Amino acid sequence: MCGIIGYVGKKPAKDILIDGLAKLEYRGYDSAGIALLNDDDTLTIKKKAGRVEDLREMCSDDSPVYRSTCGIGHTRWATHGGVTDVNAHPHKCGDVALIHNGIIENYNDIIREYGLADKLVSETDTEVVAALLDTLYDGNPIETIRKAVKAIAGSFALCIMFADRPGKIYAVRNVSPMIASYTDEGSIIASDLTAIISFSKEYFVVPEYHILTLSSTGIKVEDMKGNMVEPEMLKITWDITAAQKGGYPHFMLKEIYEQPEALRNTITPRIVNELPDFTEDGIDDEVFKNLENITVVACGTAMHAGIVGKAMIEKELKIPVNVEIASEFRYKEPLINEKTLVIVTSQSGETIDTLEALRLAKRCGSKVLSIVNVKGSTIARESDYVLYTHAGPEIAVASTKAYSVQMAAMYLIGCRLGYVKGIYSEDRAKKFIRQLQGVIPVIEETLKQADEVKTVANYIKMAPDAFFIGRGLDYTLSLEGALKLKEISYVHAEAYAAGELKHGTIALIEEGTMVVAIATQEDMLEKMISNIKEVKARGAYVITLTKEKYKNVAEISDEIITIENIEDILAPTVANIVLQLLAYYTAVEKGLDVDKPRNLAKSVTVE
Repeated sequence: MCGIIGYVGKKPAKDILIDGLAKLEYRGYDSAGIALLNDDDTLTIKKKAGRVEDLREMCSDDSPVYRSTCGIGHTRWATHGGVTDVNAHPHKCGDVALIHNGIIENYNDIIREYGLADKLVSETDTEVVAALLDTLYDGNPIETIRKAVKAIAGSFALCIMFADRPGKIYAVRNVSPMIASYTDEGSIIASDLTAIISFSKEYFVVPEYHILTLSSTGIKVEDMKGNMVEPEMLKITWDITAAQKGGYPHFMLKEIYEQPEALRNTITPRIVNELPDFTEDGIDDEVFKNLENITVVACGTAMHAGIVGKAMIEKELKIPVNVEIASEFRYKEPLINEKTLVIVTSQSGETIDTLEALRLAKRCGSKVLSIVNVKGSTIARESDYVLYTHAGPEIAVASTKAYSVQMAAMYLIGCRLGYVKGIYSEDRAKKFIRQLQGVIPVIEETLKQADEVKTVANYIKMAPDAFFIGRGLDYTLSLEGALKLKEISYVHAEAYAAGELKHGTIALIEEGTMVVAIATQEDMLEKMISNIKEVKARGAYVITLTKEKYKNVAEISDEIITIENIEDILAPTVANIVLQLLAYYTAVEKGLDVDKPRNLAKSVTVE
């Protein structure tokens, strides 16, 4: 989950590295550091615990070392070892400097086998690799890296500099993401596109177990046997402004407001003759004709989008859908086969548990369709079929627009599935698509209620706990609402199926307990009203999110927020906006770092 960057070229490396780290900081912000390879074959390390801006200040003097045109940089999300200066990357051992994203699983074995204990000063698994490279180094960087990689077990993206190889950066990866590019100005490598978009509009995905040599004149790529490889260049389809705040105080708020456009970009290109069509995505109807059941595998917010998809497909199409947490699914003997369509969902396309779940599904004979946002990502490349969402870059750690487009993708899949199998008539499918497209202007209107939501957030900011309750689709949405609140405001929040309150949870309700009740489903409304009355009778402070036509629930609620009278099956797409704003304003009112919540990082690439 750490962010890495390397640059070698015609310009001083320091500012390029630190600016790149600032754009990568959502991947980890426990510490930051750079290593520069100087003209006199010495390595200079500058690193410290804290944010990238602390590193920038540390490197603000006029030292000659900052004239170096070759260097690597790292922003850390701590896994092995505490948040300290010594545990920060880069790590230097002898004449080797190294940065790493991933987990070295067998670092203890390596220490014992190669007798490295005396070389280590940090608590990190990364320093072990630096020590290993220093021990193995015989003057041949490529051969040394080959030997080291063969000894390493785990996930890794490594950028390496050897003091006696001026103007050269070496890189290799397994699982952990890494992309690279080169122009007349030099070569650059990084964890993801945000760090290189100001440098180049083209890039390639670093192939696994290939060794890169970056220089000012280009990048050589070779496999583990020394065969040269010509990587496939991809184009970046968004510009630098998409990765900037654009006048908003936080990326999260900007991304909340970008959701209508993200939905248009995801839905509209896939509508042909008023029907969902995946021809341009390379997804043939045979995929849907042959399936008997669906398993959705994902983590966190992406999993919650899958649960919404499950509710829609099972309710509308009567096709069984199982939703699995990727980190649990990958260790199962799953009941899937060639008649199961496995849908894996990941914004980054690099979530390691989801990736390993994908690989397990393919070993079981299932076809895999991935819903991802990042073109060329590992999950996309290894899937049988890919449905790219077009959300653009999502910088805030808390996912917002990715969730919306993932839900939209599930709705599109469900509609096409129903149509292909004859469950939906053509007229019914077209009606559903019109309804789905109609969500977008409703969301635009809902965003105009931000001030109203902000007022309600003031009631939550002092609450130690919050319970989200709902039934049916409202319960699926409550899961995501609770997650958003806890991850950015640090309010302990839990979601419960409202009918389960009497089976234990209601014991926690006392005077002043905060309850967010979601009541958008007509067939569940009377039951939800009863549940609201139950918690009110025990002293709860109730904020109810409902439709305009159900304003009567205001009589039994302390606060009420309404959305337009959208179709029940699509209500989560709109009600979700309110819950995102509620979490956002709660965090803002508490004075928290909304975009970089504690202990979290954007892309979970470690197990």
